[in-house]
Amino acid sequence: MELHPRDPGRTAWALPCLLLLALPGAGAQGGQDFKVHQPQDKVSVKAGETLTLNCTISGSSDIGPVKWLKGWGSGNRTIYADTGSAPRVTRAVNGTDTDFTIHIRDVQPEDVGTYYCVKFTKSLSGGDVVFQRGTGTEVSVLAQPSPPIVSGPNQRAGPGQSVAFNCTAGGFFPKDIGVKWFKDRAPISSQLPQVTEWREKSYNMSSSVTVVLGEGDVPSRLICEVQHSASQTLLRGMYQLSRVLRVSPSVDVSPDQTSPIELNKTVKFTCHVKGFYPANVAVSWLENGMKMKVQNDSRPSLLRQGLLELRSQVEVQATEERNGSVFTCLVVHDGQAPVNQSAILWIASPDEKGPSKWSQINSGNLLIYVVVAVVCLVLALLVAAILYLIRTKQIKAGKSSPTARLHEPEKSSEATMQESDPNNLTYADLNFDKERKTIRRMVEMGQQSEYACIQTSQAPNGDDNLTYADLDMVHLSKAPKRPAPRPEEASSEYASVQIPRK
Repeated sequence: MELHPRDPGRTAWALPCLLLLALPGAGAQGGQDFKVHQPQDKVSVKAGETLTLNCTISGSSDIGPVKWLKGWGSGNRTIYADTGSAPRVTRAVNGTDTDFTIHIRDVQPEDVGTYYCVKFTKSLSGGDVVFQRGTGTEVSVLAQPSPPIVSGPNQRAGPGQSVAFNCTAGGFFPKDIGVKWFKDRAPISSQLPQVTEWREKSYNMSSSVTVVLGEGDVPSRLICEVQHSASQTLLRGMYQLSRVLRVSPSVDVSPDQTSPIELNKTVKFTCHVKGFYPANVAVSWLENGMKMKVQNDSRPSLLRQGLLELRSQVEVQATEERNGSVFTCLVVHDGQAPVNQSAILWIASPDEKGPSKWSQINSGNLLIYVVVAVVCLVLALLVAAILYLIRTKQIKAGKSSPTARLHEPEKSSEATMQESDPNNLTYADLNFDKERKTIRRMVEMGQQSEYACIQTSQAPNGDDNLTYADLDMVHLSKAPKRPAPRPEEASSEYASVQIPRK
C-alpha cells in the first residue's frame, strides 16, 4: 500500500476545525437543528420531598453523553451521567435518547443551587467536550425548622425571682424566621431571635426570655411559637413552670384541746404544712429538742393553683412530768433549710379544773355579757342625769320664791315727839331678798305681779301702832297681769296694810 504524503495546506485547515468543535456550544453552532430543552427556570421544594428536573433534546448531533451538572464553571459537580450518578438521583425515563428528566429524592438544604442539562461530544483524545447546555434550573429548598425546644435553669427558684428560658430550633431554610413567647395565653415580650448558619444553606435559631415566677404558676406553661415559610403550621415548644418553681410551706402546730389540759388525758398535736410545691417534704417531731418516734403515713393533698398541703399528728399523755414541755414540728422541704413551729403543753392542777371550765366560755356568750353590762351602765347614767336635773330645778325654784318681811321704818325725830294716833298708819314696807334679775328674767317676771295683804280681826290691846307684820299673816295672791316693765326700770314690790278702826 503506497502512502501518499499529506498536503500541508489541508492539514493546516483541519486543525482549527477540530479546535472549534471542542469549544462549548460549538455543536450548536455546527448543528442548527439540535436543541437542549430545559423548561424550568426556578423550582422550590420542601426538604425531604422529591425534586424533578426536566430535560429533553431534539435534532441530531455527534456521539456523546448527556449529563446533569450542579453549578457551572470550575466548581461544578456532576450529579447524573450514564456511567454513574449521585445516590439519590435517578432517571425518570430509561431507554430513551431524547428525555433526560431526573428525580432527586429526599431533598436537603444542601441541594440548593442551579442545575444544567448538558450535551457532550467526544474529543480527539477521547474525552467529553461540551456540545450544548440548557438554560439552567434554579432550585431552592424550603426546610422547616425542627420542633422548638424550650429549656430552663438547672435549679428551682421561688416566687418573685426572675428566671431565664431559652428556645432553640434548627435546620431551616430560608433564613427568615419569627418567634413569639406566651405564658399560657398571655404574650411575653422578648428580644429578636439570633440566627446563625449551621450547614450549607441551613440555619439555627435561638431566642430567650425572662419570666418572674409567681406562687400560682404551678399549672402555668411557657410556650415558644415559631413561624417559618417552609411550614404551613405554627411550631410550638412548651415548658411547664412547675419544673422550676419552688414554693416554701407555712407551718402551724395546734393541740386538739384548750390549755390547760387535765392530768393524764391524751392530747393530739397536729402539724399543718400548707401551700408548698413540689411534694418533696419531710416532717419530724421533737419533744424538748429530742426527736420523737412517730409513725405517720400522711401524704400531701392537692390545693387550688396546684399547691399542696400535709397534716402530721402526734399523741402524747398529759403527765405531770410533761407539764411545760415544748413539742416542735420540724419540716424540711425540697432540701431547703428546716422550718419549725412549736406548741407548749400546760397541765392543769386538780384545783384548777373548775376555773378552767370558765375559761372555755365561748366568745359569743362573753360578748352577750359585755353588751348587757354596757346597757345597764347606760341606763344607770340616764337615771342619775334625770335625778340631777330634777334636783337642779327644785333648787332654782326655791331661790326664786320671794320672802316677805314687813318692816316698820325708823321713825324720825318728829314722829317720836308726836302723839301716836291709833288710826294713823305709818307705812308698811315689803322687801324681797332675791338676786338681781337679768333683762330677760325681768321681762318674764314682769308678766305677773304679787302683793301682800294684811288683815287684822281684832285690834291689839294696849298698842294702836303696828310695829311689824308677821309673815304668817301675809297672803300672797296673784293679781291680773300687768304690763311688763321696761328693762331699764327696776322691779318694785309693795304691801298694803289695812287696819280697821276701833
